[in-house]
Amino acid sequence: MELHYHGLLEISELIRRREVASLEVTQALLARIERHEPRLNSILLLLAEQALDQARHADAEIAAGQWRGPLHGVPIGLKDLHWTKGLPTTAGMEILRDFRPAEDATVVTRLKQAGAVILAKLHMTEAAVLDHHPSLPRPSNPWNADYWTGVSSSGSGVATAAGFCFGATGTDTGGSIRMPSAANNLTGIKPTWGRVSRHGLIHLAESLDHIGPIARSAADAAAMLQAMAGPDPRDPSALDAPVPDYLAECGKNISGLTIGIDWAYATGGLDPEIGESLRRAVASFADLGARVKEISLPWDEEDIAATNGLFGAEALAAHLGMFPEQAERYGPRNRAMFQSHLRLDPARVAAGYQGRDRLKGKMQSAFGDVDLILLPGLGRLLPRWDEIEAMFDNLDATREILLRFNSPFNLTGLPTISLPAGFNTQGLPIGIQLVGPILAEPLLIRAGDAFQRATDFHTRHPALD
Repeated sequence: MELHYHGLLEISELIRRREVASLEVTQALLARIERHEPRLNSILLLLAEQALDQARHADAEIAAGQWRGPLHGVPIGLKDLHWTKGLPTTAGMEILRDFRPAEDATVVTRLKQAGAVILAKLHMTEAAVLDHHPSLPRPSNPWNADYWTGVSSSGSGVATAAGFCFGATGTDTGGSIRMPSAANNLTGIKPTWGRVSRHGLIHLAESLDHIGPIARSAADAAAMLQAMAGPDPRDPSALDAPVPDYLAECGKNISGLTIGIDWAYATGGLDPEIGESLRRAVASFADLGARVKEISLPWDEEDIAATNGLFGAEALAAHLGMFPEQAERYGPRNRAMFQSHLRLDPARVAAGYQGRDRLKGKMQSAFGDVDLILLPGLGRLLPRWDEIEAMFDNLDATREILLRFNSPFNLTGLPTISLPAGFNTQGLPIGIQLVGPILAEPLLIRAGDAFQRATDFHTRHPALD
């Protein structure tokens, strides 16, 4: 296998043993980017010289016996809404094209301290919402350019799947780690809310925003999360709970684990191929020793609908001073969406927060008899771009089709892991996700890693060459 499709931990071990240099790996990825990026549009800012300098420094440290850990010398990408000192940080917005923060975001600082080579700032939808700004050509899915990339971490998904980096940061306010993971055959972890500091994040909706890794395997994502997670005095919402050894969960068995699935909720109205991917996953988990239990989830669509006013109010708060004052600099779909938020009834916003509290209570009760819950990664087979364009003009359809299995876990802050789980008849990826209670990341990683040791979906890559 060529260097670019090695796993993060595989390339890390080669670098640690000095069988390949970080500089050589970084140069190989830069050459691959030069060859393929013009048609994939996954990168907003390539940091070639900085990355080469970081790679040289990593090689020198490792040669001197100063190995920092599994990210040392490994090229990764950053979604372009984490502050990067002195460099443009746009959140995919034309209005922020000249914004150069005075410091790095905490997550960027931690990845640098872990020795990661920061290769690029990656493309994303405008303001982390639905659509890309018209001035920035949208990314192309490397599996098939006619199909969706997932949002809003679109560049993170495309760049990782295409072999431009070994992992990338993502953020998730309504599914934006999980949807690109499902669309690009990747593994993503949306951790518990507050598990990763959000200091230096350009927010979409502050009480819903999560930061996590997108990579090729559960083990690779665990290595990234290890570096990213932890308390932060600059973010009072960051959790004080100690960070466990996530990689220690890899290789463990899952005998005795109970996984719940509500077949009516998980498959109702969906394409049969999604149901088949779930049945395969259930069989795999059972073969691994887990108990799979049929359950009835205690929440419904009305519980989710009751929270609708919450997102709009928080999105407006994140754009104070920019919208509506500079509305003309927003793309047309986002401009219309933000304009609609201006008409929110305060009582509806209050009802949204009250509805979320009820939803949290219902979800907590769902884990009384199960350890994890199994769900699809998307609410439909991977759609074509023209289908997505039509959905974006019908927000009710967008919520029903794309957010059905995603936004509930932003509202409640519960952790999830997204896993490749097969391919449809067009050869396009199908994803699943596991959901756990608060701070269940170790259990999610253990289950995801066990699933990937028993399956090979995550080892398949798009054919670009």
